[in-house]
Amino acid sequence: MDLREAGAAAARGFDEAMGWVRCRPPGAVDVVTTIAVTVASVGPALVAGAPWWIVLLSALASVPVWWRRRAPVLALCVIGPAMTALACAHAMPALPYGTIVCVYAIAAYSPPRLRGGALAAVVVGVLVSLVLPKESPDSYGYAAMSFVTAWALGTGVRARRARIAMLEERTRRLEEERVAAVDRERLRIARDMHDIVTHSVGVMIVQAETGSLFTRTDPVRADAIFDGIAESGRVAIDQLRHSLAALRGDTADPPHQPGLAAIPDLVELSRRGGLAASFEESGPRRAVPGDIAVTAYRVVQEALTNTRKHARATSVRVSLRWSDELLAIQVVDDGIGGGDRHGRGGYGLIGMRERVLGCGGTLRHGSEGDGFAVAVELPLRVDIRRCA
Repeated sequence: MDLREAGAAAARGFDEAMGWVRCRPPGAVDVVTTIAVTVASVGPALVAGAPWWIVLLSALASVPVWWRRRAPVLALCVIGPAMTALACAHAMPALPYGTIVCVYAIAAYSPPRLRGGALAAVVVGVLVSLVLPKESPDSYGYAAMSFVTAWALGTGVRARRARIAMLEERTRRLEEERVAAVDRERLRIARDMHDIVTHSVGVMIVQAETGSLFTRTDPVRADAIFDGIAESGRVAIDQLRHSLAALRGDTADPPHQPGLAAIPDLVELSRRGGLAASFEESGPRRAVPGDIAVTAYRVVQEALTNTRKHARATSVRVSLRWSDELLAIQVVDDGIGGGDRHGRGGYGLIGMRERVLGCGGTLRHGSEGDGFAVAVELPLRVDIRRCA
């Protein structure tokens, strides 16, 4: 068997041994290790009928292995001098088992600030144990190989534990991110459901009330109003279907979100509902991320809904103003200002503010002249991954 085959066989044996160790509780492994080291160190002295102090030194050089996990450096401080005394008395066992186990434990368990000093102490102790008894040169090679192997194995165990801890921490963070993503998605769906239902139903109610006034006096206009009711219902059903598809996890029907292109349709629905609604846009339109576009749409939708439900307004103006850094949105009506016009239930304004702040934007609302205004500024160059 050449050196390569011997190395492979040793590696397989170590893997099998480590597999056995990992399947046992730490206390059982410590008991077995301590008994094995003690028998290997004290046994030869007892068999050879050595003096009592040799047996005592052999016990001191082995029994403290029991504390190798909790205090590896302290165990080495007891085992090392005892092993050096045995070497000087020419009574050391075949290998310094206790010292080797302590070196492994120091590499595997001790904090970084202690490892360097402990390693230096081991080197000095081993040299003293070899020089004073005048051991043969071959003993230096065997000792070096034994301690280097023990240190390498301990370092490998430490690295494995650190990797396991890192993977556990990563798993914990991924789970937290998953839960947070689920919560954000639920909040987004709740906002969308609120916006869709309140806006569409509000438009339909206003149009139905207005249409009934013209059924006899102006049938053509009444037909147009009722057509608007049907269109509002179709739009609401389509948006609800896509939102509910996200709850079902239906990947075949991915959620569809309206954007900037649909804002004129909101204004047209308000016009059909009896408001003198107008829309204007200034500045060159720029490409914006989908989440910014959805936020802009939902802000206009909620503002128009509140205008119809609470403001007793006759006209409303929606404007978009583009710049290099911002998209400014303003919805101004001539209805009542101040008071609690946005506060009935509270969810509309809360959802609007959360959407805007989530995109890094600003929201202002309040009386303006004889009416009420909602003003929003959305940044176009920000990280909006959490915008919803």
